[in-house]
Amino acid sequence: MHSAIAAVLAALALTACVTTPTGTPPLNEPAPTPPPAAAAAHGEVIARNDRLLIYVPVAGESLRGIAARLLGSEDRDWQISEANAGVTKADPGQPLIVPLKPMNPVGVRAGSFQTVPILCYHRLGTTGGKMAVSPASFAAQMEWLAKNDYRVVKLSQLTGYLEGKEPLPPKAVVVTFDDGYESVYKFAYPVLRKLGLPATMFVYTDFVGAGGDAVSWPQLAEMQASGLMDIQAHSKSHRNLIERTAGENDERYKRNLDSETAGPRDLIEQKLNTKDQVRHYAYPYGDANELVLETLTRQKYTLAVTVNPGGNAFYAQPLMLRRTMIFGDHDLEAFKARLQTSRRIGQTP
Repeated sequence: MHSAIAAVLAALALTACVTTPTGTPPLNEPAPTPPPAAAAAHGEVIARNDRLLIYVPVAGESLRGIAARLLGSEDRDWQISEANAGVTKADPGQPLIVPLKPMNPVGVRAGSFQTVPILCYHRLGTTGGKMAVSPASFAAQMEWLAKNDYRVVKLSQLTGYLEGKEPLPPKAVVVTFDDGYESVYKFAYPVLRKLGLPATMFVYTDFVGAGGDAVSWPQLAEMQASGLMDIQAHSKSHRNLIERTAGENDERYKRNLDSETAGPRDLIEQKLNTKDQVRHYAYPYGDANELVLETLTRQKYTLAVTVNPGGNAFYAQPLMLRRTMIFGDHDLEAFKARLQTSRRIGQTP
């Protein structure tokens, strides 16, 4: 560790990037940008350039606290850990590399590359057949993720990752729910709230508020307001978008596709007062064709998910993302086996 820090300091010195607390920048040269929210009561920044800085922590500091002050979010602590050979804590006096720009935004490493699994649930409970996951199993799965260094991230975070701009934690996972069952509000939402885990709920709007086991608009509004549950579109009627109904000619088929994509987007944004925020789509039955993809693009959707299992690498198609179904008969070991967070180079999906 010390040799690595020394090498970085030498490189910074060669490029005239070592900073001094009281130095005055030469005339006609802008002063270096200070690290965000730096506080005198904390450790010392001893060197920096536009890509990284070297920080010496003091007693009582944590990686999350350092990330919050220097990188703008405590959830970026993993970036400090990764830049320092996997350190898990800030030792007083031990210099740390703090990356100011992404060091590996696409997650490619020696012999392997990152893949992000998107998990798909439907309903929670003891009835509903294979699609129903018991509340106890769901809670155990989420708790296992939280305790084993997995980071549940928002679906929207995949946009920067797929554009090669923003890295994701090495063990990033996305959690989603389909259809719009009230059991998600009753059983899944409290677990997510307790653990502070984000998720996306894809609803088909003909089902919302229909009574029975359907979620209501006020329940969706409550979950959306929490900042943890993002409500997105799963069509209007849940018809299979690649199958035409009897007598549905080309013109009518295109109109119906617009209704199944623009319709739920507009209604969700109206009901939940979330203008321009519904940009993600889950295909009913996971099916899409070229015309469906063209329709989604025209309707300004940026991410869409299938039910083809596996993880999503940096080169994944944003409108054809893989998603792994979690069923009620999956025990914890089967759940773990579906968390594909990396793939060996040359390995087939």
